[in-house]
Amino acid sequence: METPDETTVRAVESCRDALPETVDGGRVLFGFDGYIDRVREFVSERQSADAYERVPTLEAFADRVNDSVEAESSLSFEWIQSNVRTGGHVSHLARAFDRLGFEPGVVGCLGEPVEEPFVEEFGHLPLETLGSPGYTDAVEFDDGKLMLTEIGALMTLDWAGIESRVGLDRLAELVDGTELVGMGYWSEMPELPDVARGLREELWPTLSDPPETLLLDPGDLRKREPEVVAAGVEQVSALDDAVRVVASANRYETRYLARLAGVESDDFGRESQAAFEHLGVSRFAGHGIEAAHLIDDEGAATVGVPRTDDPVLTTSSGDHFNAGLALAHVLDLGRAESLVVGNAVAGHFVRNGSPPTYDEVRAFASEYLDYFDAA
Repeated sequence: METPDETTVRAVESCRDALPETVDGGRVLFGFDGYIDRVREFVSERQSADAYERVPTLEAFADRVNDSVEAESSLSFEWIQSNVRTGGHVSHLARAFDRLGFEPGVVGCLGEPVEEPFVEEFGHLPLETLGSPGYTDAVEFDDGKLMLTEIGALMTLDWAGIESRVGLDRLAELVDGTELVGMGYWSEMPELPDVARGLREELWPTLSDPPETLLLDPGDLRKREPEVVAAGVEQVSALDDAVRVVASANRYETRYLARLAGVESDDFGRESQAAFEHLGVSRFAGHGIEAAHLIDDEGAATVGVPRTDDPVLTTSSGDHFNAGLALAHVLDLGRAESLVVGNAVAGHFVRNGSPPTYDEVRAFASEYLDYFDAA
């Protein structure tokens, strides 16, 4: 979307009015993954030991792969590591909410003992580890990224594993009284439906002040067998009986969910509606590079996304959309306003390489429409 349509303009204006000047903070909790990300780029051509040109786009990378296939030749790339950071759902969401002025806690795969990158960044927060972290090599391009992942303990983590490592009483202590709980990624955590069952049947009945919202990031479920995903949907939907579940997925993750529901379409809004109906949750958000959609039983909202031709960082932009979406639900904003806040947090992140403060979220929302002209 090159220019904002009237629906986007109205959503932005409403969001500006709805956002409070300050937030009171409060506790939030995120589980159950944990990654150490090594951010990299491929070298296209090297001029010297210190000077090189990078492979700029996924398309350029694909061209090299295709040329190699056609030539029946092996292919090698030099890559450069530009950064090491903690990653995954728990890290990105905890980092964002810490920056926003909240008090996040983390229950995740952080290492045994907790590995230094997590201690260095999150040592001031409540941390509970569930085992070894995963490792991701995130190769950055101007138009996307290539993620090469080793999952770690998350692959076999189930409800019994969480109970044995953390204990039901400690988990209840961490969850009770929070504003929101986030959980991800289903694609990397095959037993997430069992965890959803445990949360509903064993944890939630013990809470005196449960959170109103649980944010679920399914991740790229194309990695899981359709039959496995279909079997898990029942538990995810049942969890919505205990707590308002808000699921959020990017364009291609949404398309896969829609196809599981039997819907083949190039219409992102229709795909989001199908994913919402298939998962059986309170709300579903589909976020893309041109538009974002939010669906619930009362209707649907669509908001355009202001793009940038010069992103600083694109890896985890979806997680930062989710952080904004979660913030909007903590603030009890409407559908369209929630999408604006999600896009504002993600938009600040990709332009600056770090999550925004709450004042910076409000500033981005205030200038939201101007970013279309700057793209």
